[in-house]
Amino acid sequence: MISSGSTHPEEDRSMEARDLFLSQHSIVHSAAVAGNAMSSAERVFGGLSDEQMRIRPREELNSLAWIMWHIARTEDIFVNLMLAGRPQVFDDAWGGRLRVARRDLGTGMKSPEVAELTRQVDLAALREYRDMVGRRTREIVGAFGPGDWGGEISASAVERAAAADAFGVVREMFLKVFPGRPRALALSGIALFHAAGHLGEAGTIRSAGGFGSGI
Repeated sequence: MISSGSTHPEEDRSMEARDLFLSQHSIVHSAAVAGNAMSSAERVFGGLSDEQMRIRPREELNSLAWIMWHIARTEDIFVNLMLAGRPQVFDDAWGGRLRVARRDLGTGMKSPEVAELTRQVDLAALREYRDMVGRRTREIVGAFGPGDWGGEISASAVERAAAADAFGVVREMFLKVFPGRPRALALSGIALFHAAGHLGEAGTIRSAGGFGSGI
């Protein structure tokens, strides 16, 4: 009897994982990245003025501009430097275009630093940068084969990111906690769940600022 099942189960599982990731990834990025006009990113960041993007309703809250910068930098650093072993999107002269000198991902920033970045960042360039990061992630994951999902983050990959000043004040902590973590878990944790969590935070900021949750 001839089986109707696939003769390449590992390839099939890889394709399923890739398709699931890309579907979920489209939810946390703008429609320009993956064509999802109803994405969480569109609902949270869409239709806002520059002034609204820079508002911090209370000192303990971030701005929407800072959140967009932070999730873009985090995805760029982890997916490109640490998982794919390739240069960041940021390395292509984006620091000057964004008008942000710092190269880290922003974890551990103090309130005055958040305020300074919020004032300085070029918002049009920031939106373009985040879209570029999202497209690069989709390019990388879209080319994944069965062997790309397994394995762990190497110490050398984390050290490479640290040498690029990617971690800022949490450098020593990240050098300790990320080596040995599963690659697939880090990919989904950073590119999907980390972004989704901050988009939820962005909804809170919109509500506190008086211009709706966006959800």
